[in-house]
Amino acid sequence: MVVGVLTLDLFFPHARSLKDKRRVLHGFKDRLHRYNVALAEIDFQDKWQRARLGIVTLNSHQTLVEEVLARVLADARGLLEAEVCGEEVRFV
Repeated sequence: MVVGVLTLDLFFPHARSLKDKRRVLHGFKDRLHRYNVALAEIDFQDKWQRARLGIVTLNSHQTLVEEVLARVLADARGLLEAEVCGEEVRFV
């Protein structure tokens, strides 16, 4: 079994409150359900322009894990209201 962990640092340049950030994150989390991944905000919960997300998926084939995480990263880069300012992929 291969476990893939994607850590994303997001910046929300137009957010003016935690409510703005949460609205964007909620929509992003909803879109990621199609990839069958687990997602959590793991840092910067009290910062209204930053978020660090941990996204995890697993499969018996590493190539499938890599494909899923690549799709998630592509979706994150496509966000209009947030910018990816850091990313890290690890396999366990």
